[in-house]
Amino acid sequence: MPSSVVMTSPPGRPRQGLFRQVIGTFELIKFSHSVFALPFALSSMLVAARGVPDLWTLLWIIWCLVWARTAAMAFNRWADWDYDMFNPRTKRRSQLGTKTGTLVLCVVALLAFAFGCSQLNLLCLALCPVACVIILGYSLTKRFTAYSHAFLGLALAAAPMGAWAATTGNLHSPLPWLLAGAVWYWVFGFDLIYAAQDVEFDRQARLHSYPARHGVKSALRLARLLHAFTWLILLAFGWLAQLSLPYWIAMGLIFIALIVEHILCRSTDLARINIAFFNMNALVGLFLVIGVGAGIYFGKITDHYFWRIVHG
Repeated sequence: MPSSVVMTSPPGRPRQGLFRQVIGTFELIKFSHSVFALPFALSSMLVAARGVPDLWTLLWIIWCLVWARTAAMAFNRWADWDYDMFNPRTKRRSQLGTKTGTLVLCVVALLAFAFGCSQLNLLCLALCPVACVIILGYSLTKRFTAYSHAFLGLALAAAPMGAWAATTGNLHSPLPWLLAGAVWYWVFGFDLIYAAQDVEFDRQARLHSYPARHGVKSALRLARLLHAFTWLILLAFGWLAQLSLPYWIAMGLIFIALIVEHILCRSTDLARINIAFFNMNALVGLFLVIGVGAGIYFGKITDHYFWRIVHG
């Protein structure tokens, strides 16, 4: 830890019962933030299968997503433990677990993720080490690049790619690549917004982030551009996937959610930034997966009735 960081004593960690320890662990790894990657992975799966795949595939996809994200967040907490203890925004995390326990959780989650990949297909198993490097490597990038946000986007972009590979056994279609690109731009953008909260601490601790290097206004401008690209890529994805009317309604709602997000993040109020970061982005994922699912089934119904009309 650089000496330029203002050192205040981290809070003590009170003794907790088992239930509180479990809840604390979920809060420590921000389990609720699974709403970001999961809808994109499920959307990829639904398009790949043109509906819901077999139960075995569905369950193992969800298994892999949960454990991969748990491993990534546990490693992030372990790697940033000494920084988080002295960051006013994150210092409470030291009350939710221990550094050693967090590392153990990471190892267990990686093993569970690898096991899940082995239950899907050979491509998923072969890509498992690559995925592990990507999802863990993000946590170290803030030490040397202001574009750590882009690496986080890359880590979450692996989710729709993995779901497509799990469903089809290949990555030949451009569709998972498009969806991964949308996730990359989307996460890159919203992490710029989130990082605006830590500008002063990052500068003191000599950690790299785009807002710390270029300023918050520049970061917010870049975030708007990235989210515009996100929306355009999602339009291309829906067109190539031949999704029907509900998907295009969802695109309208996603556009509104992104606009509201950027209106909210103009404020320096931390509560409003958190709403912009969590609530609006959760809505983006929710609208997407509902739009994809409804778009597929609405298309099937309309095709069925059209066939009946044409053929009597």
